[in-house]
Amino acid sequence: MNDPMYSEARQPARALTIAGSDSGGGAGIQADLKTFQELGVYGMSALTAITAQNTLGVHGVFPLDKEAVSMQIHAIGSDIGVDALKTGMLFSAELIETVAEAISYFGWTNVVVDPVMIAKGGASLLQEDAVAAMTRKLLPLTAVLTPNLPEAEKLSGVAIRSYEDKQEAARRLAGFGAKYVIIKGGHDEGEEAVDLLFDGAHFSELSGKRVATARTHGTGCTYSAALTAGLAKGLSVHAAMTEAKAFIQAAIEDGITIGGGHGPTNHWAYRRSQASSVTPAAFRT
Repeated sequence: MNDPMYSEARQPARALTIAGSDSGGGAGIQADLKTFQELGVYGMSALTAITAQNTLGVHGVFPLDKEAVSMQIHAIGSDIGVDALKTGMLFSAELIETVAEAISYFGWTNVVVDPVMIAKGGASLLQEDAVAAMTRKLLPLTAVLTPNLPEAEKLSGVAIRSYEDKQEAARRLAGFGAKYVIIKGGHDEGEEAVDLLFDGAHFSELSGKRVATARTHGTGCTYSAALTAGLAKGLSVHAAMTEAKAFIQAAIEDGITIGGGHGPTNHWAYRRSQASSVTPAAFRT
């Protein structure tokens, strides 16, 4: 077949999400695939768990067995290929070890880890014994780790009460092997949501206006997916982070009203914002 639609030159950037399914569509693989599509990246998924979920909370979690997860990842890696991947809800130590083994097998390096632990409504999405597995098995393979404040505290063992605490937590997380650590500022206070980036040697910050809204379900998933899409397209970590920050900022600011609880962000808002003159965020050190 000589159809140029199928030529190698037209192969798109490819991004894989290894995460749970959110039946409500606001988080998990649904949010990730929407984000990949909006940013011009071919999205693929390997399901780790199925959740019965809506804006009011998580009503059930049904993890897949390790063989099912492994086979999904190997099916993708052995045929389509992966330019960057992200992990989301991994649920158990067994699944974390399975995912880490697959990443090592294929030698993937553009790995974004969103350490999903607790849902917006408070439901636990990561078993207690899985935290140690994440630090031992997965973080040494991680290019970018993207915890929020509670997740950073849990993984690092540092109670974050100050900027210096946040820096110490980032250092400890990098000590587990993550090349870059982004501690997100959504759970912090102040007029700006400030994300702290640590590259193993230096700290820098990227901020966005804090928005008073209940439509924040899936922000962590969406942010890390946007970051992954940028890496898949060949962007540097700084450039991918800048695009991801702009994407999630637009998604929160241009909210949509769905459900009666913690509603989802607007995944098409960034594309809409590109048509207007929006000043991008800039790093500060």
